[in-house]
Amino acid sequence: QVQLVESGGGLVQAGGSLRLSCVVSGSVFSRNILAWYRQAPGKQRELVAAITSGGSTNYADSVKGRFTISRDNAKNTVYLQMNSLKPEDTAVYYCNLPRIWGTWDKPFASWGQGTQVTVSS
Repeated sequence: QVQLVESGGGLVQAGGSLRLSCVVSGSVFSRNILAWYRQAPGKQRELVAAITSGGSTNYADSVKGRFTISRDNAKNTVYLQMNSLKPEDTAVYYCNLPRIWGTWDKPFASWGQGTQVTVSS
């Protein structure tokens, strides 16, 4: 069973940076697409960024040029470097494993607890 443990969130001022980490248990890590999602209060969960096993990436338009997704297969960890943060980035951030590239809404694993990111203005 795949387990996801997110960390690295916190409170930061607008314009600041945070680096999120997600450790993925199980043997699926190196063969799979990995992604970060977020859910703001009162809104649906949305894709933030995704990365293939070969390193190809996809970003939501709202974060392009500010966020960078990366992965370390040796550590079973996926990262999200977030720069130039804005108040609208405030959300709970989750990682997961999309089953198919381009289809983000039904990922492979159960959701973890996520990590809260709060950006103050």
